[in-house]
Amino acid sequence: MPVKVSVVIPVYNPGVYIEDCIDSLLRQSLPPDEYEVIFVDDGSTDGTPARLDALAAADPRVTVIHQENSGWSGKPRNVGTAASRGEYVMFVDNDDYLGDEALERMYDYGVANGADVVVGKMAGKGRGVPVELFRRNYPRATVENAPLIDSLTPHKMFRRAFLDAIGLRWPEGRRRLEDHVFVTEAYLRASNVSVLSDYVCYFHVRRDDASNAGFQRFDPGGYFKNLREALDVVERYTEPGPLRDRLFRRWLRVEMVERLRGRRLLALPADYRRELFEEIRQVVVERFGPGVAAGLQPTQRVVTAFVAADRYDAVESFAEWEAGIALTAVPERVVWEDGVLRVGFTAEYASAGEPMTFPAGAARTPLDGPPEDVAAAVAWVGADTVARFGGATADLLVRERASAAQYFQPVRFTREEVPAGDDGRVRLVLRASAAVDPATLPRDGLWDAFVRVRLGGWTKECRLGPAPPENRPTPYAGVVGGHVVLPYWTSPRAHLALDVDRATHRLGLSALAPHDVTVSGDRLRAPLPLHVPADGTEVSLRLTSSGVAHETPATLSPHGSGALLEAVLPVGELRGPTWRTALGTSGARFLTLPFALRAGAGQVRVVRAPRPGALRRLVRAARRRFGTALGRTAARLRARAGRR
Repeated sequence: MPVKVSVVIPVYNPGVYIEDCIDSLLRQSLPPDEYEVIFVDDGSTDGTPARLDALAAADPRVTVIHQENSGWSGKPRNVGTAASRGEYVMFVDNDDYLGDEALERMYDYGVANGADVVVGKMAGKGRGVPVELFRRNYPRATVENAPLIDSLTPHKMFRRAFLDAIGLRWPEGRRRLEDHVFVTEAYLRASNVSVLSDYVCYFHVRRDDASNAGFQRFDPGGYFKNLREALDVVERYTEPGPLRDRLFRRWLRVEMVERLRGRRLLALPADYRRELFEEIRQVVVERFGPGVAAGLQPTQRVVTAFVAADRYDAVESFAEWEAGIALTAVPERVVWEDGVLRVGFTAEYASAGEPMTFPAGAARTPLDGPPEDVAAAVAWVGADTVARFGGATADLLVRERASAAQYFQPVRFTREEVPAGDDGRVRLVLRASAAVDPATLPRDGLWDAFVRVRLGGWTKECRLGPAPPENRPTPYAGVVGGHVVLPYWTSPRAHLALDVDRATHRLGLSALAPHDVTVSGDRLRAPLPLHVPADGTEVSLRLTSSGVAHETPATLSPHGSGALLEAVLPVGELRGPTWRTALGTSGARFLTLPFALRAGAGQVRVVRAPRPGALRRLVRAARRRFGTALGRTAARLRARAGRR
């Protein structure tokens, strides 16, 4: 078979952090003869070269190329590309990993849409990744109709013939932002770019020791020299005007202004802050016309104006004011309605722990130059925020705790100006209602609810909560779409989270008393504290005794405030004194029920479930108490061994 995808991984001293990458590459759903994995070892001095050579000897998909250290990842990627045989080339970093179906899904999507570049949804484990770009799929994306420019990391799939036709290769040598130069040119010269957002293809991982190259402090002079090269690419392939300004705005916003705002600036040493400011100011003055800053958010425009006017002290004072601003999101309603979890909440910004207030009825005024002082800047931002309140938005995302995969949920919201005293000021409150459909969640796990708000000069996220005690009652678990979903409040902070197919003892099933369960002939009926859709759901009932198990079809249907479990028992096959019972769904493990069945003389009686033996209870307690700690200890030992 022709090779569909070549995966190229530059490698330098990853230690144990490469193991997740290797495992994910070997687990791919694409048939083994349809993809190849090329590791380019850039002069590693740890045990990685031997590890990779052994892997290549055991697996024909894997090729290892060794070379002297080049100082950065550009040359290894070029060497890997030259050795590749695939129709597409996928670039992966050695401390990240892929979703199991990433190569197959991205390849099929790229071929179906004739894409020269395929961008797969990313999840950031301790690292920032684009959010808005992955709100939906884009079969035919451009820098004009999609926020492509928000994603400039190398972790994408490129058609090899396209790279060869335009002669595009990675800048080499010890340098920064080589991915910006490469990816920007690919976007601007591709016949089509496709964005796949309905499956997490790439997991961008921060190492436990924060030793990723992207987390190391950089030399501002060299960094912004390299940044200018990315701007040169934009100038080479666009005409002066709104599009070029919009693309330039990405670097002004992300690489410059955001580094000079709030806590991010204040966390830096004073001398480094000043050096960073000077280098940024040079780029702003040299390269950006007024149309670039004009499209920024109000707070970003203020910072840019202070930078252009060489007013470092004002930038620092404005950062001190912004550092106290945070998003708050308070849950008001969490209820099941016909298989969907309805989540109501309010969101607004707070300053120094108190709700922010703004001048009522303020109108927009132009920012023709830097404000006179920080007080004037704060007043202008407040007035502009009120004037543009009609464009504020609120979203609810659910994020899986282990993988950081996240998904937007359908949400409706209203905007309210709430009077905040007698001085004519108001609070700007977003009141929202979201619908979380468990059937759309792609995997089991613990999912945290996050609120994302765009208001005025800020786009911020926070956990949903804490919930006030009066709004904290937890709904029943729901059995929906083959999943058992338990909404709950985290402890001690009372944030909303969802347990999908993991909960057992927390489901509240233990509250069921044996006398609530009835058996008439071979028919069992048991009311359970579970929510199910209006048309019910099919499940199974497992009966076990002395190593023998029977599974029989069952149904859950709405019953009062909960559900009614109904099943036809295999009475003739039940031999033995006591049969334990458990409830199973297509997507979850079996959930132990608090009653048992005793069969005899062709009849079945309901009894209390026997308690596990002392040894079993001891083992379970040990797992609960020490399992997590032992797992962490083992991980630390593996990492320490890899660094020796």
